[in-house]
Amino acid sequence: MSTSMPSNDTREERERFGTESMQGDPRRDGVGRVMLVQSTVTLVEGSTFCVSGHDGDIDPLRPDGLFVQDTRVLSRWQLRLDGMPIEPLGVVSAEPYETVFVGRAAPRAGHAEGTVIVERHRMVGQGMREDIRLRNYGAEPAGVDLTLTAEADFVDLFLVKEHRLAHVPPVGHHHVGGDLVYWLDRPGSQRGIRISAPGALSSPQTLTFRVVVPARDEWRTTIEAVPSAQGVDLEFLYPADRPVAETTPALRMRDWRDETPDTVTSNRVLADALRTSERDLGALRIQDPKHPEDDVVAAGAPWFMALFGRDSLLTGWMMLPFAPRLTLGTLRTLSRLQGLQPDARTEEQPGRILHEVRLGADLSLALGGASVYYGSIDSTPLFVMLVGRALRWGIPAQDLAEFRPAVERALDWIIRWGDRDGDGFVEYLRSSDRGLLNQGWKDSSDGITFRTGVAARPPVALAEVQGYSYAAMRAGADLLRAWGDDTAAQDWDERASVLRTQFDEAFWMPEENTYALALDADKRQVDAVASNAGHCLWSGIVPTHRADAVIDRLIAPDMFTGFGIRTLSTQAGAYNPVSYHNGSVWPHDTALAAAGMAAYGRRDAAATVIEGLLDALEAHGGRLPELFCGFSRVDKPVPVSYPASCSPQAWAAATPFELLRIAIGLDLDLPRGIARVQPTPATIGPIRVDRLPAGPARLDVRADAAGAELRGLQGDAEGR
Repeated sequence: MSTSMPSNDTREERERFGTESMQGDPRRDGVGRVMLVQSTVTLVEGSTFCVSGHDGDIDPLRPDGLFVQDTRVLSRWQLRLDGMPIEPLGVVSAEPYETVFVGRAAPRAGHAEGTVIVERHRMVGQGMREDIRLRNYGAEPAGVDLTLTAEADFVDLFLVKEHRLAHVPPVGHHHVGGDLVYWLDRPGSQRGIRISAPGALSSPQTLTFRVVVPARDEWRTTIEAVPSAQGVDLEFLYPADRPVAETTPALRMRDWRDETPDTVTSNRVLADALRTSERDLGALRIQDPKHPEDDVVAAGAPWFMALFGRDSLLTGWMMLPFAPRLTLGTLRTLSRLQGLQPDARTEEQPGRILHEVRLGADLSLALGGASVYYGSIDSTPLFVMLVGRALRWGIPAQDLAEFRPAVERALDWIIRWGDRDGDGFVEYLRSSDRGLLNQGWKDSSDGITFRTGVAARPPVALAEVQGYSYAAMRAGADLLRAWGDDTAAQDWDERASVLRTQFDEAFWMPEENTYALALDADKRQVDAVASNAGHCLWSGIVPTHRADAVIDRLIAPDMFTGFGIRTLSTQAGAYNPVSYHNGSVWPHDTALAAAGMAAYGRRDAAATVIEGLLDALEAHGGRLPELFCGFSRVDKPVPVSYPASCSPQAWAAATPFELLRIAIGLDLDLPRGIARVQPTPATIGPIRVDRLPAGPARLDVRADAAGAELRGLQGDAEGR
């Protein structure tokens, strides 16, 4: 993706649509920056991530480490020069998978200040490479002992995250030449790591370089950490004889950037956010080694670097207009893992789409006690919705035919397994205490409560899940019609119409002018006012005559903070602005509500919400976190960070792309000959998008406050 203006544009277009360097930001005065309370640096590449201090050290007393396949393969990585810690000076980030830690050694004898600078260029991806450079600014050669202490414990990610390290099994280790080797054998799982440093002297847990750095000169070395699983070394992605720019992660990132459309906007906040999100999503992509052609995104760093059904589907939905290959890779991967048979422990059911996949060394710690856990009530309808959206956005029906068996099984799951009691609504109730108590996107144990704060008793029918099911039925009808089965299509259209009527009758709360959060086991309305109603707008289940009331309720002061929509109203008994799901703001949640507002014609309300999120983006330096606290902007002029928020996180990273789509009013339904763009809000300013994929076509969009235009359409569709 690029923000430069192509040279063949007319002068009129240049003046109308601008570039970042040519025009100022048309939005109102900026907001202050968030004072982020961060003591760590996180690097990410696929399912590998590394958490360390700002000095680059991995401290065993913190939840630091190098993690590969949900297992910590390095628990200590500490560099010392002449036995002394290195003073951190700064962190210079390049890509999500690499950074440079800059530090200063303690003063040499006879000097008031340190003259030896230490640079640690770290790269992660199925292991780790660290290029170390010592630069001597002194007037005479510096004789130094540079020592790396490294250890491995092969602890499952969950134990590290939850600080449960009391009974770590003993790890085998030995040293030879310039190598340290660690390994752990447990039933069904073998893990190991080899740390190689040519020219170093090894001893238990340490590698030492005894060198003389010439005056006004430098010394360099490279250290490699290569993990193994089941006795086989993983492919090392950063061989020392290859420039970083030619390594697999760099090439994958370059290809990813080449795939995405070129976007130009004079709105600096949005432009910066799109660049950051593009980079973050590129780094979060993971693959099944058996199917390297299919990318999916991990949910988020540091603790959710794995495939999550709901997260990948919602990210794929927001990214479909910009990166359809990612969306198709997600659909293929989830299809291959679709449930086949009932299993009470993993909650697998025929046709069900998974909740998460884990690859840790101790799968007994994973949900359901297995690698794949299926306890999500919404992944299955979201899957059908996304296949249907791919059809609307120009993927030919014959190309989507590979998903037909999975779509039909998923639709069958909705009415046979999802609707537990035959009342027409999809409910959840976990089948064992190894599963999630709440199985919607607000899956914390206290996430679904009445207005009084009392928890709802399962089985629970969530409002937004009924919306997803409605939209899945509509999408299923479109797909089956495109595949030539008009009879089945009509049946699903009729089912959707019935569900929409039943939903409005059972969930509408006239005293609140919005929908209940859920129905409990006794079919009582869980009467808390929550952001879930925004997802109902997004799915289209809300009757037109209710839409304005629902929208106005979402942007009322008890719900809208000024930066985003709270997950729970301030009037609710469980409200807490510093909670995970009971009053915090989740950017993706707010963005989906804004998309629903725009779809019902309330672009005024959508613009208000978008402006709030853009201000949150500005405050966070262009990268939205997973969530932030739900304090009112009146009281707190900047969004307050939530302490355990993932960053980067997949659907938060996709949110700026969804904001871009909403801002230009882009909507396609090519089978019906519909293609729309609309003028941008005045606070957004001019936007242009080139090479926007729409099936085999590539579209160009021009939009500003005065008008909008869509070029490059094929067939009968007309841009308007």
